[in-house]
Amino acid sequence: MNRYFILTVAVILGFIAGALMPVQAAERPAAPAQGSFLPFPPTPSASVAGPTLQTSKHQRRVEKSRLPKDAPNILIILLDDVGFGLPDTYGGPIRTPTLSKIADEGISYNAFHTTAICSPTRAALMTGRNHHRVGSGTIAERAVDWDGYTGVIPRTSATLAKVLGYYGYKSAAFGKWHNTPATETTAMGPFTNWPTGEGIGFDYFYGFLAGETSQWEPRLFENFNPVEPPHNEKYHLSEDLADKAVTWMRRHRAYAPDKPFFMYWASGASHGPHHIFKEWADKYKGKFDDGWDAMRERIFERQKKLGWIPANAKLTARADTMAAWNSIPQSERAFQLRLIEIFAGFTEHVDVQVGKIIDELERLGIRDNTIVFYIWGDNGSSAEGQQGSISELLAQNNIPSTVEQQIAALDKIGGLEALGGPKVDNMYHAAWAWAGSTPFKHTKLIASHFGGTRNPMVISWPERIKADKTPRSQVHHVNDVAPTIYAILGIKPPKVVDGFKQDPIDGVSMVYTFANAKAPGRKRTQYFDNNGSRGIYHDGWYACTFGPLVPWDTAGSSPKIVNWDANKDVWELYDLRGDFSQADDLAARDPKRLAKMKDLFLKEATANKAFPIGAGNWLRLHPEDRIKTPYTSWQFDASTTRMPEFTAPGLGRENNRVTIDAEFGENATGVLYALGGASGGLTLYIDKGELVYEYNMMVIERYTARSKEKIGPGKHKIEVDTTIAKPGAPAEVALKVDGAEVARMTVKRTVPAAFTASETFDVGIDLGSPVSLDYFDRRPFSFNGKIKEVKVELK
Repeated sequence: MNRYFILTVAVILGFIAGALMPVQAAERPAAPAQGSFLPFPPTPSASVAGPTLQTSKHQRRVEKSRLPKDAPNILIILLDDVGFGLPDTYGGPIRTPTLSKIADEGISYNAFHTTAICSPTRAALMTGRNHHRVGSGTIAERAVDWDGYTGVIPRTSATLAKVLGYYGYKSAAFGKWHNTPATETTAMGPFTNWPTGEGIGFDYFYGFLAGETSQWEPRLFENFNPVEPPHNEKYHLSEDLADKAVTWMRRHRAYAPDKPFFMYWASGASHGPHHIFKEWADKYKGKFDDGWDAMRERIFERQKKLGWIPANAKLTARADTMAAWNSIPQSERAFQLRLIEIFAGFTEHVDVQVGKIIDELERLGIRDNTIVFYIWGDNGSSAEGQQGSISELLAQNNIPSTVEQQIAALDKIGGLEALGGPKVDNMYHAAWAWAGSTPFKHTKLIASHFGGTRNPMVISWPERIKADKTPRSQVHHVNDVAPTIYAILGIKPPKVVDGFKQDPIDGVSMVYTFANAKAPGRKRTQYFDNNGSRGIYHDGWYACTFGPLVPWDTAGSSPKIVNWDANKDVWELYDLRGDFSQADDLAARDPKRLAKMKDLFLKEATANKAFPIGAGNWLRLHPEDRIKTPYTSWQFDASTTRMPEFTAPGLGRENNRVTIDAEFGENATGVLYALGGASGGLTLYIDKGELVYEYNMMVIERYTARSKEKIGPGKHKIEVDTTIAKPGAPAEVALKVDGAEVARMTVKRTVPAAFTASETFDVGIDLGSPVSLDYFDRRPFSFNGKIKEVKVELK
């Protein structure tokens, strides 16, 4: 027999035997075709390799499609900090043409819920699990080391991007992410938990990682690379995000037209800071002049007229701790009114940007087979502006200030005309947020009441879902979006992904509601918890308790949190089958049912790793446990830029010494280092040879030390010594040049937690919004000398 024939047969038999050989115990089991194990096994070759070309057969393998024919594109739109009562689509005062257009083409949900807070809602949305189950019981910056609060989405709960990617989808995320641990956001990563990282799975990302950013000078990334926006008066983040999304869709058509796409577009609007062009805010002049109480009554009337809420729904009362409009002094009203006008313009503007994306779907001819989820808010409207603020993190730091102080500080930088612009990080009064959550009680951060958790949602899929104006009133939750998508595509949630055994899916598919507005609800139970505010839904009933944190008075909440005993909280009970707005508390009438509901909450909390209840408040009691870098000394140079504040040295809140070795020219100019931004921070810079240190105390106070003599040309050693007894205490700052003190000052109070959410530490430049108004028009104010080293030591 021909030896080549024998050899060929042997090779083929060996290949077959190898293919049939049992998997070794140490190897990962082969992935069955139905997707229980992801990734799918490689498609075997269709070719036959013989010992020679003459004895070989070549045929390209064909990758099997595991999606249904004409699988839809998927677009999830998620806005931020906008409440149930705001869009005019459903009776609110803010024009929302895109939301209205999509609602007219699809179906709307008026009993859809979020988690009452940013990161947890996003984690539940992306995974289909409850927020504590995926380590997201609080926002990334407040993460603590209990399993339900780590701020890390575990690999055991694969995201939509990861799963859909293995099925052939191309994916992109735009805008706010806020699900990467704050200490993992530097240029050194690790990048596993970034949107395009191995653990999350998006193919492309353009946006910001923190919970908020300036709309004028955002701290952006493209995939893993930092991006600096242009410094001009025409730039706005919402517009940039829409333009980038349109560009990505066009590239998708060019490079992968045979693949469906999944796009997650989560603008930073309308989270603080509220930044918008003046002409958009001016659209709303005079619209709110009669105040938030009257605004709420008008919204409620329109909601009923439109049939958006039941005819028997009741308008709930304002909390006793929240101000009535008629209590606001006349001298402060112009300030409060301008803040809501800016917010309204900001919100209309972002809805219009969403319209650009929808228009592009139509232009590309793919709108009919694109399913759009437009979720109006990741929680209710935000009360974090408290009494109205020109620097949003004042409240987050529990720094006391009066509206009078803020107006006085505002007058120094342009008065009311400065609001909405790049020199401030303004937020409106908490009572505007309460009005924006009409008809419900309370606001964002309150998980017990629907003012914090109920957000309108629209689903539109022209090819498959018939438009219907009848609201879907089945109770659903943000964790239901992922299983809905899986059900549409016929995907069974995988049991193993990348070798990780998967957690159970908590959500319930909403597909049954698509064709039947009155279909009985299929979600039987859902718990809620945020900062000790908590509730439990079960079969039409709802039990809840407010908890210790009052979002519109965080400083006043501190003593309550210190002495808080969760076991002594007073619970309420509501029959949602006839009480749409949680207006009638039945706890006293049905104590047995309430007791069962409380027991059910404990069962759900245990199963989902929600203990200890109120863990999101831990850092309010123990700020020393904040997530931070483990280092106490650093060596920087001019290559150090875009170091997020949460990973940077605590220059504004801890004892420290900064030593700079640099070479100066004649009349040297520019930033030596800066931390923070226009809404708060500190900076050391040279201005025509004079050394200047500024501590920007959240805009309301500014402290400046300046050398009397110029620093001459040549090499010099600059030292900045800062002494702070404890977080928030006064600081003594001394400046030295070549060992001789040249300036000294006292900062009367300091920032205890953080200046900003997303601004950075930069050497030799001030990127992002500028800390000092002195060089606002010269930003980023690069140093024109040479910096050899910047050494920082915490003392």
